[in-house]
Amino acid sequence: MSARPETPLLDRVNKPEDLKQFDDLELTQLAHELRAETVSAVSETGGHLGAGLGVVELTVALHSVFDTPRDKIIWDVGHQCYPHKILTGRRDRIRTLRMKDGLSGFTKRSESVFDPFGAAHSSTSISAALGFTVARDLGGQCEGGLGDAIAVIGDGSISAGMAYEAMNNAGHLGRRLFVVLNDNDMSIAPPVGAMSSYLSRLYAGEPFQELKAAAKGAVSLLPEPFREGAKRAKEMLKGMAVGGTLFEELGFSYIGPIDGHDMEQLMPVMRTIHERANGPVLLHVVTKKGKGYAPAENARDRGHATAKFDVLTGKQKKAPSNAPSYTNVFGESLVELAAEDDKIVAVTAAMPDGTGLNLFAERYPSRCFDVAIAEQHGVTFCAALAAGGMKPFCAMYSTFLQRGYDQVVHDVAIQRLPVRFAIDRAGLVGADGATHAGSFDIAYMANLPGMVVMAAADEAELKHMVATAAAYDDGPIAFRYPRGEGVGVELPERGEILEIGKGRMIQKGKRVALLSFGTRLEEVRKAAEALSAKGISPTIVDARFAKPLDEALILDLAHNHEALITIEEGAIGGFGSHVAQLLAENAVFDTGLKYRSMVLPDTFIDHASPRDMYDAAAMNAEQIEAKVLNTLGVTQIGTKSA
Repeated sequence: MSARPETPLLDRVNKPEDLKQFDDLELTQLAHELRAETVSAVSETGGHLGAGLGVVELTVALHSVFDTPRDKIIWDVGHQCYPHKILTGRRDRIRTLRMKDGLSGFTKRSESVFDPFGAAHSSTSISAALGFTVARDLGGQCEGGLGDAIAVIGDGSISAGMAYEAMNNAGHLGRRLFVVLNDNDMSIAPPVGAMSSYLSRLYAGEPFQELKAAAKGAVSLLPEPFREGAKRAKEMLKGMAVGGTLFEELGFSYIGPIDGHDMEQLMPVMRTIHERANGPVLLHVVTKKGKGYAPAENARDRGHATAKFDVLTGKQKKAPSNAPSYTNVFGESLVELAAEDDKIVAVTAAMPDGTGLNLFAERYPSRCFDVAIAEQHGVTFCAALAAGGMKPFCAMYSTFLQRGYDQVVHDVAIQRLPVRFAIDRAGLVGADGATHAGSFDIAYMANLPGMVVMAAADEAELKHMVATAAAYDDGPIAFRYPRGEGVGVELPERGEILEIGKGRMIQKGKRVALLSFGTRLEEVRKAAEALSAKGISPTIVDARFAKPLDEALILDLAHNHEALITIEEGAIGGFGSHVAQLLAENAVFDTGLKYRSMVLPDTFIDHASPRDMYDAAAMNAEQIEAKVLNTLGVTQIGTKSA
């Protein structure tokens, strides 16, 4: 463990109110100490480093000028909230970030009064800030009181439609509200689209003095690299000089851009808008992800997400693995198929690396589309690509696809368009917790008429399912797979096209049939070994499909076993519910079959290791074994409970 940094000023801060004892020069020093403490803490826990380092000065400025928790600071997504947590009474627990029973990696209402609104997905902050503002004006009450509301949103997050819906509404209402646009020109992936280009032009053009600003400088005073990169945009600047910015057209007073790392610029501006604002204000600050820590600054993703690391070198301490990640297996499989089929295209929403499509983009850049944080658009875009004769793979995390569900229903399923949904981060995901757990996609996809839903039991099965999806043209098809490494099975040279709606027998046994859907299959195997030692040899089946079900196989299992148990990494209403419906319609329960369904519990499970989360969900091998014994009424070998 590396030595803790010396932080004499930070040691005097137990709550934001303590910042008011410092002058601006001391606040600058405090920011340096806060940055060092953030690096030190994340080196021990892992987590989202770069975003927090980019807002250290901004965090200090906000908490020193505004009166939190009465004033509500709402961090969009929350990746950048670690410095905020250190300043708001949680420094003593900061080295428990993302651990079981420790601090969340995002803002969380149940954790602190200084987290007024929970977040982990993007583009919600302005809507929330407006809600707090209207609640204040209507006499609402909440813990800590109700004062000003400040949304801090990145240039990547502000590309999403929800942010503009909120700004349009806020501008119309005209109430005192603050939006801080944290423009670091680097969301998780390099931001794409017209909005990013617009923001680049704002601070990369010729020096201009007519721009409305409440700071001592504007673009001409920004340090490198903030003035580098884009070509000069004279026409845009002329429009800005007469107040014609997009933000002002939406009803906001636009101020900036200013250097978000220069306290001499930040503090006067922050104090000015706090004192003078009488309507919605957008403050545009330019920052740099990973600021002040060279390994993060130099990393391709600016230290977005990191494992534990050595502070001196930045080298991450990742446990070795002999198995490829599911994400890489998907990406590589898609590249192989695309080499043989030029109709295959790939679409993601600001997550090319996270979904494995970076591999596809390198090989086929003209056929890979990052639509930015715009899942709704991405799904409908895929629907029209399919209608136009292409074979789109829509690659999104399970929890991100939720944002485009209306489009899945209305634009894809009803029209029976062959969009291929590659659903990453299925099941419980570990340190990111409930906000990123892929708990609901089995239920929300399998209830749609005509939708085919598959789940990979291992990395070889995933390769087969990618091939199956590519070959399927009769309507929409989805396949889900978890975060992390596979189980270590040998990968086939080519993916096999699976027969739609057919499961596979793993082992034949007696008395009880275990019907697994997804990667709990390995835990099912372990449970079966333990049961065999007790004289119970279960049948094991990998369902492969939640829709359509392998009806013949399932009914055969039901008629030839005393008990049938389904196991899935999804919530109530998914695979097990479809099996129960099949059994009920065929009057199988009248025969005395004991049917049980193992699903994720009807609760949100807090962050921990995946193993601990599945323990909490009662879905590891030991709990599967216990479920079998309880269902069969077995208390010990050779006996039955009364």
